[in-house]
Amino acid sequence: MLPTENRLRRREDFATAVRRGRRAGRPLLVVHFRSGATDPHAPGDSAPPTRAGFVVSKAVGGAVVRNKVKRRLRHLMRDRVALFPPGSLVVVRALPGSGDADHAQLARDLDAAVGRLLGGGAR
Repeated sequence: MLPTENRLRRREDFATAVRRGRRAGRPLLVVHFRSGATDPHAPGDSAPPTRAGFVVSKAVGGAVVRNKVKRRLRHLMRDRVALFPPGSLVVVRALPGSGDADHAQLARDLDAAVGRLLGGGAR
């Protein structure tokens, strides 16, 4: 499970990552990434942790399917959150095909999108 300090919860933070960040799309998901965004609500001068949020719409499936996709994505991001610079905002948006995908397919698409965002790969 993704630790609480690494979860994106505020609507403004989701909007910042989606509107002002970079994105990488794959067949099952789209990853939005805003690097080095500062959190005005963070205490102290220490670097804020990387935070990740998930958007899974009804187009993915019913409530059970959407929650299963969110759980899988949270689990996958737990290991990948350290790859991002401190203070980054990451939003993972699941596309309709992700409801039928298995864990390995989601992991493959997430790795490809994250690698493209962090490595600056060609589009």
